[in-house]
Amino acid sequence: MSRDELTRFLTRLRRAADDGRDLSAASAATAARLLSVQGLTLSLRATSGALEPLWGTSTDEHAPGLEELQYTLGEGPTVDAARTGHTVIAADLTDRAAAERWPVLTAAPTSSPHAVIAVPLRLGVVTAGVLTGYRTTPGPFTPTQRLDLDAFARIALNLLLNTPPRTLAVPRPGTAPRPDVSLRRAQVHRAAGFLSSRLDITVEDALLRLRAHAFSHDRPLADVARDVLADRLHLTPDV
Repeated sequence: MSRDELTRFLTRLRRAADDGRDLSAASAATAARLLSVQGLTLSLRATSGALEPLWGTSTDEHAPGLEELQYTLGEGPTVDAARTGHTVIAADLTDRAAAERWPVLTAAPTSSPHAVIAVPLRLGVVTAGVLTGYRTTPGPFTPTQRLDLDAFARIALNLLLNTPPRTLAVPRPGTAPRPDVSLRRAQVHRAAGFLSSRLDITVEDALLRLRAHAFSHDRPLADVARDVLADRLHLTPDV
């Protein structure tokens, strides 16, 4: 990686943010390469605490899979960074320390990467989202890598704030949101709300039941949500 190339990339994105551009101005593949990671994702943190994958390296086979697994299980570096507001680093997801901290995640059969760094996107005291870098080789992230990821995270937050409102919450009058930047978890939240009403439980408990079913049946969480909403899957209070 050329330091000059990274500097030019970050400078261009800062200008894009100043000009009101959104996350589409940043190539995830280019960012991952320049930041020396194999995968890069950005997840928005909903007011409920749930994470919404919004942007990332769609062609990478590792990052999306591990991100989905963290969301399904409700544990992992990204989840912890969103909850605590602090950067979380796992130098090797196969070591004892990782297994003790995230026992379900590390026990799950997956081709997950060896090293993960999750950087919270902070708006004052509020954590708006998490930028997560994935590396396929174990080992610590160097101080320079951490500084570079922190710098990109700050720029990504500014781009996120420019992202069309419909992709983040309720659309504002007069906006024309881009259809290719959308929340992928809306169905899951609708299914949790539906299940909450049907079983007379909290939305949080309903989401846990959806996650448990998805994990125990080795299915994507979004597929389980679709089946619940279509009345093809009937979860009981004991599930």
